[in-house]
Amino acid sequence: MNVLVVNAGSSSLKYQLIETASGDLKAKGICERIGQDGSVIEHKTADGQKIVTKAEMPNHAVAMKYVVAALTNPETGCIKDMAEIEAVGHRVVHGGPYYSESCLVTPEVLAKLELCRDFAPLHTGAHLMGISGCTEVMPNVPQVLVFDTAFHQTMPEEAYYYPITKEIYDEYKVRRYGAHGTSHRFVSRVMCDIMGKVEGTKIVTCHLGNGSSISAVKDGKVIDTSMGFTPLDGVEMGTRCGSIDPAIVPYIMNKKGFTPDEMSEFMNKKCGFLGTTGFTDSRDIEATIERGPSDPNYANCDLASKVLFYQIKKYIGAYTAAMDGLDAIVFTAGLGENNPRLREKVCDNLTYFGVEIDKELNAKMLRQSNIVKLSTDNSKVLVYLIPTNEELVIAQDTADIVSKL
Repeated sequence: MNVLVVNAGSSSLKYQLIETASGDLKAKGICERIGQDGSVIEHKTADGQKIVTKAEMPNHAVAMKYVVAALTNPETGCIKDMAEIEAVGHRVVHGGPYYSESCLVTPEVLAKLELCRDFAPLHTGAHLMGISGCTEVMPNVPQVLVFDTAFHQTMPEEAYYYPITKEIYDEYKVRRYGAHGTSHRFVSRVMCDIMGKVEGTKIVTCHLGNGSSISAVKDGKVIDTSMGFTPLDGVEMGTRCGSIDPAIVPYIMNKKGFTPDEMSEFMNKKCGFLGTTGFTDSRDIEATIERGPSDPNYANCDLASKVLFYQIKKYIGAYTAAMDGLDAIVFTAGLGENNPRLREKVCDNLTYFGVEIDKELNAKMLRQSNIVKLSTDNSKVLVYLIPTNEELVIAQDTADIVSKL
């Protein structure tokens, strides 16, 4: 089945066309600056050819028309006409307390998705615009929603409940939801396949990038995850501070005169790597560290990287305790897949768990798409680099649901 995977932002629309039987990626691209001047679509063919087209895109429906035109282009397209798109799968950041699995788009589902605006205000409205755009351009093509939060809905109450007040929880559903669930689901499933079983497995999955989250996956199900009510929680990230003492929030607000919105923007967009080093990209941080103490920003970059390594290590230790054991550690996403030093430093001094990686092999593993075993044969815990593929999960879920219609 040809499934068009859509990830809609407020002014962007990423897409991939995937043939689910083979898992083949037929084409992908992104529409940028939707609703703004200078909008453009960048389309990439399966063989790597890039076609950039400037076009006026006042809304997501018009953007979808350009997506279909790119996919059906007689010279650079991959399908003959729109009828070959058999289903659309949408990445949805937050399903709130309502969704623990992927589902078909219906009026009732859309009404419930509207209720998720408070949980992810920057994302939910964009998702709804993406769905509306697809409906306008492809009214008879079934659409499916795949939620980033769904995989985490197996967490027990003691893991997701915040002890504020029961009244607040009941009325506003303030709890731990997590994020990156589709990625954690993919890599933990691959790890279970490698181990040859699901039951009895204890895996820590580390999705590390500009946004990062770590999950404890026991018997194929999440029992805890580092991101919380929002993606701000957890470890240090590109521009997010991660977990901090809640009392810091009113303290800084009083000192700086921040409004609640300004404080939220500060913690989400001006902290993390950026706040400590001035960089958001770990490659810049690593390059600075490689230049050594002679670089004036060396100490800040070294501090930021050490904070992240330490935090990840703490989560691995905590989740090992929560699962009463550890069989495997998985590294994935931009940092997890492409930062050998991070993987090495996180795995160093985990001798209590019997973790041992092949440092020479690990040092070579970046910018590649293979699954790689990083642990030595003597290691008591498996350590793997598994490139994530959230779009494939979305496409497969969509095909499974649509095939039953």
